[in-house]
Amino acid sequence: MTSSTNVDAREQQRLDWARSATGNPDISLAAASADAGFRSYWRTFNESPQRIVMDSPPDKEDVRPWLAMRDVLEAGGVRVPRVLARDVDNGFLLLEDLGAQTYLHVIIDTNADELFEAAVGQLLKLQAITPPPGLPEYDEALLARELRLFDEWFLTRHLGHGLDCEDLEKLDLAYRRLIDAALAQPKVLVHRDFMPRNLMPTDDGHGPAVLDFQDAVVGPIAYDALSLFKDAFLSWPEASVQRWLRRYHERALAAGLPVPPLERFLSDADLIGVQRHLKVLGIFARLNHRDHKPKYLEDAARFVAYLDAVLPRHPELAPLAEVIERRVRPTFPRIGA
Repeated sequence: MTSSTNVDAREQQRLDWARSATGNPDISLAAASADAGFRSYWRTFNESPQRIVMDSPPDKEDVRPWLAMRDVLEAGGVRVPRVLARDVDNGFLLLEDLGAQTYLHVIIDTNADELFEAAVGQLLKLQAITPPPGLPEYDEALLARELRLFDEWFLTRHLGHGLDCEDLEKLDLAYRRLIDAALAQPKVLVHRDFMPRNLMPTDDGHGPAVLDFQDAVVGPIAYDALSLFKDAFLSWPEASVQRWLRRYHERALAAGLPVPPLERFLSDADLIGVQRHLKVLGIFARLNHRDHKPKYLEDAARFVAYLDAVLPRHPELAPLAEVIERRVRPTFPRIGA
């Protein structure tokens, strides 16, 4: 069977299931959105209210982790999409339709404080949840594997550098310091992509709804707050980021979460942010070169700028700064230089 035939068969299977699940033989489906992975989302038409069909091909992306974490979050009071019908074996879910706009579509300078305040409210609920037994940890192996995406996919594959021993020694030293800092942080439930694209405004007073949570782990408490304010797809002034991080810390402390003293927390946020920025650069390069999804690399310069803002504050990461100056700067000049 050809790839085109496979796509057509899946499309028909999706439509047939949606009609059966809704009890409406007249509905049609139109693409609502797609993940960087293999899941896709389809909005129903010719019915009211509209619903969303999640299509998660079982040979590529098992829907069970998504469902399991959804239930954990909902039990902890986090607003998540409601599941109206499911066919786990075939990878189909029928979800409530929360609309077409995420935080990424609606957040601007004049409403950012309000929207981030609501988002932090959801994050505090998420972080207060006792992680379920068996949930993976953001351990040394995972942290190191993510960091290696930067040199393997971004520096070597995308920028075309053959890294020499000096480069590798400097990266190894910087990675060791980032991993040690991450492992020293207090541990909570971590979403891993808690950012505007994965938050949806709701009109029920319980939002925003949290999406894309299936890769949650137990890990550093600063990770999700940093991800929220240093987003993959839009940037804020550094002064605003620091103000929002301080406000998060204030609220987390009041909520009884295990945040360290403020200055330590801000340093932790910097360092786990560097780890995330390097990982994301590697993932964006991999999406381009392996998965033929080039659009993500359009935001690579944003992450280089994030690194530029933070590395001067941390002399212990000078080896990483030197590699970036040597290997990245020719392609990504310093903004404003």
